[in-house]
Amino acid sequence: MKEMKKQYFFIIPLAILVVSAGFLRWAIFGDHSSIAQTDLLASLSVNQIVPQGPAEASLIAVGDIMLSRGVAVKIKQNNSNDYPFLNVKDYLKTGDIVFGNLETPIATGREIKPGELTFRSEPGLEKNLKESNFSILSLANNHTMNFGENGLKETFDLLNSQGIKYAGAGNNANEANAPAIIESNGFKFAFLAYSYSSMIPASYGAIDTRAGIAFMDIEKMKIAVAEAKRQVDFVIVSMHAGTEYIYTPIQEQTEFARAAIDSGADMVIGHHPHVVQEMEKYNGKYIFYSLGNFIFDQMWSVPTREGIVMKATFEKSGVKKIELSPVLIQNYAQPEFIDLSEATDIFKRLAYDIEGDSIIVWKSGKN
Repeated sequence: MKEMKKQYFFIIPLAILVVSAGFLRWAIFGDHSSIAQTDLLASLSVNQIVPQGPAEASLIAVGDIMLSRGVAVKIKQNNSNDYPFLNVKDYLKTGDIVFGNLETPIATGREIKPGELTFRSEPGLEKNLKESNFSILSLANNHTMNFGENGLKETFDLLNSQGIKYAGAGNNANEANAPAIIESNGFKFAFLAYSYSSMIPASYGAIDTRAGIAFMDIEKMKIAVAEAKRQVDFVIVSMHAGTEYIYTPIQEQTEFARAAIDSGADMVIGHHPHVVQEMEKYNGKYIFYSLGNFIFDQMWSVPTREGIVMKATFEKSGVKKIELSPVLIQNYAQPEFIDLSEATDIFKRLAYDIEGDSIIVWKSGKN
């Protein structure tokens, strides 16, 4: 009797295994035509045939964005908050991450007249930034504090309401100097942003007990970059500095940018001169000293109407490709992509051998 029980002990599990295997074979290869089975087999076939490519993430960066003053006049005349973005938003939507320098608070307040040097943009425009695919903005500049601490905090709230991250400003010094981290396609990017401090009121700077922006300090920046690099795959540093309307960077820019690269930054993106400036490849990493204007009302010269939209594709090893697309601002408010033949002066100002760099290409955003 005990021997019979032992036989059943082995036979029953074996039988279950055989039946299960038969059912699985029937489910996959049996002569039936259920939709679920067909979908399953199709899925298995596709997964087996289509290879998975290497992970990539693209970053689009633009120049100075000012939605006040003359730009606000055009928005009102055309009764459209979307007016400044109409010709470029489709291209911006091709980026996994889109970054720019927001050179204005978005806050309630008095009307700003053309010609003023104080900026304020109407609440609601944060929605159009989001709809145009902006995911991260630098607030470290000489205008985001034009309406004081309250105006800056209102800007924080409005950007947060749209899920737009910001760097270079915060409710205190720690926040202003902390990286904004974005994850895309399995990669983590940290953005740090800083502004020059000369000729800006000291009250614009964030301290422990006051909201404000992050001022350029090489030693603090080096520590922040090194710490961020331990947390993420790529570190992007934004620098608001230089001399307005001058095509070449000054020593303050080059020293700060190169120190950022030496500390572990993967790219430096500059703003503030309101014209396109030189770029360089330093220790294998790219520095764009100024991308020029993107949305601005400085129609009084061609260089102040020009800018570059930079699209960098990152893979695990670093930058795989960079596309540079020239834009020209029309009607005091609207950037539009121009043909490469119209951008020869921009090429010259970059002072960089594009053709000698296999990673960089000129591309018209019209295409």
